[in-house]
This record gives sequence, structure tokens and C-alpha cells, in this order.
Amino acid sequence: MKERSSIQVTLHVWYALFMREAMARMSGDRFGWTWMLLEPIAHIMIMIAVREFMGRIRFIPGADFIPYLIVGLMGFFVFRDAVTRSMSAINANSGLFAYRQLHPVDTVIVRAALEGVLKTTVFLILVCGAAFIGMNIVPHNPMQVVAGWLTLWCLGFGLGLIFSIAVTLVQETEKIIRMMMFPLYFLSGVIIPVQLMPYSVQQVLIYNPVLHALESMRYGFFPSYRSVQGIELMYPLAVALSLILLGLMLQIRLKTKLMAR
Repeated sequence: MKERSSIQVTLHVWYALFMREAMARMSGDRFGWTWMLLEPIAHIMIMIAVREFMGRIRFIPGADFIPYLIVGLMGFFVFRDAVTRSMSAINANSGLFAYRQLHPVDTVIVRAALEGVLKTTVFLILVCGAAFIGMNIVPHNPMQVVAGWLTLWCLGFGLGLIFSIAVTLVQETEKIIRMMMFPLYFLSGVIIPVQLMPYSVQQVLIYNPVLHALESMRYGFFPSYRSVQGIELMYPLAVALSLILLGLMLQIRLKTKLMAR
């Protein structure tokens, strides 16, 4: 029998983990795939209702309200779920560490990849459905949309690598991290356009890398869209790569402790 290389072993481990996580994700509750599609639709419907009571946010400069929401919500969801799902990956798969081919970092990588695939599928379904009923949501710069989408996933993956260590060593930190996602939801320009906020608030929010990636995606969808000055994709990309590098170093350094939990 031919001996497998290290790369082949790693790919086989990732494939097996991916299929295991996918089956668990789809059959873990009664909703499964349905809730992944219904969640953003429910958010959109709620925000449309809220818009009727907030006239200032009724019109978005250079974009229609519903397409604006779809892009913002799905962009934030791919970031959020990459963080929240990945950070519990090590604890959820601790029983598999008896196999020497499997390392804690593998579980985080595979779970983040699965969330990226699922959210990409749901996003494409929503975009195609909205375009089918006549909404102006066809991207004029698809490459910029893809770059923004991947950057948001990388941000979530990098934080997932770091937070998975914190959650494994101190499980109570999971509740704190999940609570942090709620204010970040509003501070990333998902619902309320940043350009409608006071200038002093804009100068603070501009340091949020998620905001840069979301606004870059919207630039790719809506050619006449205008956001605040200073939005660029290189900033969140640099932050994402730094987080991934830090997370991988911590995973290697603390591997023994993570496997012993």
C-alpha cells in the first residue's frame, strides 16, 4: 500500500471533518437548511417594517434599500458565523483528538470553511431571487464583491482561530464573545448607513475593518453608491491576515493544552 504524503493526510482529514460537520449542521435540528435561508429574510422583513417609522433611513444614497440590506446582512453573517461557529469547534470535536492525524486547528479551519460555503450558497440564492423579481442587485464589479466577501470570511476565520483558544481554555468567554456581536451588528453599517451618522461618529467607526469590507462589497454592487471617505479594502485584508497569522501561531503554541481539555 502506497504511503500517503503529509499533504494527502491533511486533505483526507479535512474532507472527513467537513462531511461530518456538514451532516451535523444539516441534521442538528428540524430547520436545518431552511433556517439559514429564513434568517436573513426575517431580518430584511423586520428592517423594512422599521424603515416605515424611521424616515431618515428610508432612502440610501446610490442604492435601493432592500438590495442594500441583503448585501449588508449576508456580508455580516458570513463574518459573524465564521467567528461564532469556529470558536466552539475544538470543544465539539475533542473526542476525535485520539487520532494522531487530527489537530485542534484542523477543526477550526474546517468549520470556518463549512460556514463560508453555506453562507455563499444562501447569498447567491438571495441575490438571484431578488434579481429575478426585478430588484437592482446585479453587481457591476463582481471581482470587488468577491474580494469583499472573502475578506469578511477571513476576518471571521482569524478571530475564530483566536477565540477558539479562549473558549476552550475558559468556556465562559463564549457568552461574552456572542454578546459582542450584537453591538458590532449596528456599528458595521449593516442597517443604518454610516454616511447618515454624525461626522464624529464616522471618525470612530472608520477603524472597524468589518465596515470597510461591507462598504467595499456595496461599491461592487451599486455603481452610484457613495459612502464615507477613507473606505478601502486593503485595511480589513491586512487586519484579517494578521489575525490569521496570530491565530495559527497561538494554535501551534498551545496545541498540547487544547488537546488536553
